[in-house]
Amino acid sequence: MRKRFWKKTSAALLGAALAGSLLAGCGADPVEVAPEAEAEGTDGTSQEKGAITVAASTTPHAEILAKAAEILAEQGWKLEVVEFEDYIQPNLVVESGDMDANYFQHIPYLDNFNKENGTNLVAVAGIHYEPFGIYPGTKSDLSELAEGDVIAVPNDTTNEARALLLLQDNGIIKLKEGAGLEATVLDIAENPYNIELQELEAAQVSRVVDEVAFVILNGNYALAAGYSASKDALAYEASDSVAAKTYVNVIVVKAGNEENEGIQALVDVLKSDEIAAFINETYDGAVVPFSE
Repeated sequence: MRKRFWKKTSAALLGAALAGSLLAGCGADPVEVAPEAEAEGTDGTSQEKGAITVAASTTPHAEILAKAAEILAEQGWKLEVVEFEDYIQPNLVVESGDMDANYFQHIPYLDNFNKENGTNLVAVAGIHYEPFGIYPGTKSDLSELAEGDVIAVPNDTTNEARALLLLQDNGIIKLKEGAGLEATVLDIAENPYNIELQELEAAQVSRVVDEVAFVILNGNYALAAGYSASKDALAYEASDSVAAKTYVNVIVVKAGNEENEGIQALVDVLKSDEIAAFINETYDGAVVPFSE
């Protein structure tokens, strides 16, 4: 069985629940939290509209959803979130219909997942962008890079390409002409430092900072490890780069559910000025609201 870490929280108490530890194990039961009070109309009667279930990465996705839950509760919606530490299960539970939506991935990853797994998932809206960065490991500056140094990178197809492009932008490697967003280690044309790339599942990269010269992290895993792209990254993608537009994090549903009333309510809140302000104030440039 696949090992997974998750917890289920009720909308009103999600923010407090984030401080708790994640439950580990195959098939572990979710943590049940008492539901929040029902929204009331102007005449004092209940105006509850129903529940919206979302699978999400813990940081920053579930945290953003916790803020959105407060607004949705005022509208009569109950937001329920299950947190995952992997990139597989959140798509599978939406494809199966066990959950309404997920919020953890960008479109290149989604497209690749659909292709490899035969799933029928679609993006509804872009919510935020997380700059991809190079962070210190055993060395604190890129100027210290030496022959044979090891750099840890995510091993999934789209994120590894992103890491390779960032290394190229900083003069560490050179890729074959036209490699672009589909680049793999086989596309490295020049490697003047003879660096070794340690390819790991994305969630594991930050855990080897004491073993490698540098690590290249997805924005949410950098945050979870206590890093900020604006303060700690030795290099990171510019907010106006092609990567920023390509790797915007999206709300995803099973095809055919795009116009579901609850999904539209969720998207409207996540695209609101209030959520944009929350993102800017909370993440100090490590997470950027996406405007289309």
